[in-house]
Amino acid sequence: MYLSSHGMGRAFTSVRMSCGYDLPVRCFGATSWQPCFGLRGHRLRQQKVRGQYTATASADQQTATTEVPKSNKQQQQKKQSRQKNGQNAGGKDKKSELAVTPKSEDFARWYIDVVREAQLASNGPVSGTMVIRPYGYALWEFLQQYLDRRFKETGHENAYFPTLIPLSFIQKEASHVEGFAPELALVTKGGGKDLDEPLVVRPTSETMVNHMFAQWIQGHRDLPLKVNQWANVHRWEMRTKPFIRTLEFLWQEGHTAHATAEEAEQEARDMIGIYAEFARSVAAMPVLVGRKSRMESFAGADCTYTIEAMMGDRRALQAGTTHYLGTNFAKAFGTQFLDETGARQHVHQTSFGMSTRMIGGIIMMHGDDLGLRLPPKMAPIQVVIVPIVKKEADTQDVMQAVDALHAAAQQAGLRCKVDASTEKTPGWKFNHYEMKGVPVRVEVGPRDVQQGSCVVSRRDQPGKQGKQFGVPLEPQPFVSHVQGLLQDIQDSLYADAQAFTDSNIVDVSSYEELQAAVAERKWARGAWAGSDEDEAKMKEETGATLRCIPFDQPQSDLTCFFTGSKASEVVIFAKAH
Repeated sequence: MYLSSHGMGRAFTSVRMSCGYDLPVRCFGATSWQPCFGLRGHRLRQQKVRGQYTATASADQQTATTEVPKSNKQQQQKKQSRQKNGQNAGGKDKKSELAVTPKSEDFARWYIDVVREAQLASNGPVSGTMVIRPYGYALWEFLQQYLDRRFKETGHENAYFPTLIPLSFIQKEASHVEGFAPELALVTKGGGKDLDEPLVVRPTSETMVNHMFAQWIQGHRDLPLKVNQWANVHRWEMRTKPFIRTLEFLWQEGHTAHATAEEAEQEARDMIGIYAEFARSVAAMPVLVGRKSRMESFAGADCTYTIEAMMGDRRALQAGTTHYLGTNFAKAFGTQFLDETGARQHVHQTSFGMSTRMIGGIIMMHGDDLGLRLPPKMAPIQVVIVPIVKKEADTQDVMQAVDALHAAAQQAGLRCKVDASTEKTPGWKFNHYEMKGVPVRVEVGPRDVQQGSCVVSRRDQPGKQGKQFGVPLEPQPFVSHVQGLLQDIQDSLYADAQAFTDSNIVDVSSYEELQAAVAERKWARGAWAGSDEDEAKMKEETGATLRCIPFDQPQSDLTCFFTGSKASEVVIFAKAH
């Protein structure tokens, strides 16, 4: 173990140690270090070391070395061995050995811990990128399947556009290039030679789509034209977080062209409605639906619509957006059509997108100190059955009952898994599937088989509160019970999130009240008639941004809390991810 300081303008005390797999622990003094994605228990061990040893470090001090007493080394080695073998991981054993950082203590660290321990993603070799692991990608596939079906039901067709875009395309629309310039990644060489024109690695596809729309659209019979693509995009973010903000991420982006502004405007509103539908009914995520301010709108759009969700740290997450683009891109690319009178008109357009950020939102909204809590409609595994067998003689009867439950659950369309592995203890398995957010856990042992019942635990209510005894072991009654339980869990997660959101929105009537609400990490709701300059000033002074102008507005006379003038709309201000 080494205690050292970093020459970064002020003194830091950091701890560096090796874990059982020779992976580094994050240095809490140097913000450039990446957290280790490899092993549970790092933080607990670090706290233990800090509790036993202290060191004072300054920028000009040399590295000091402190030996760990042999007895403590032996204890740590034994503890690592028990963790690797799945011991002391459940029942009355020490669950803290496998725990993540408590949400209330360090929300950001908790989030990273859950992403790692639930096996959702790992750090990529390029800083700011991530590797989505199969369990995390399964969540993306549920989003993909739902939205793809809804898009096709509303007349959209899937297409694919190139990931490399000529820089001149981006520069054609002034506000678009201004908004995206700091985030662009450029390719300047290809085949060992300098390119004639730099190519932009796709940050979004409005320009490429319009280049093609200008060739595909000739007359009014070609409209409306509605396409969607499932793709990856690249934006050179400076501060990254898995799923929430990375250099490369997955999304869908829809693009449509219409004959009239009214049709395009309605399309943008319809698509934000589909996003809200998905968030509420599938992700169990209450959202506020509304319009963005001019300052917060998409670069190149006349108007942006958004769904905003409150995360567990009470920060806002922009979970999906749609944009009415007007004729801005059509004019830049000459995208025109002959109307019914034979006159040439520019098309009116929309674009809309939802990304892997939604997965981060599900984690931050529903997760707890034990890990993920997945809505059943999104869960890759809805039910896990854990056989409890201590004697070889009991194995056949227990597994026969388990296999019958598993077959009935799968036949009913439930995503069910049996974990009959012998390498880990039942307690370890309980903690493992709690961490992964599996909604329902079923335990079947010899006594259960004799009594004709089993034990069922619901993930949304940890501990004894969520345990149900005497659930029928007969396949059909069992399946009926679990189906009802899954729906109850889905509804319960939504209700809990809605209650949390409602209790943390504060109505304000003055700037001082807004400042107080933001200081308490709450959302502020109040009448607004401020200018762009007023909005920018508030952002600079409070760190809060105008998240949303909700569609649902009060029918009453309003007075702006900032300017004191008459207002026509109520808005939401909050700090955001």
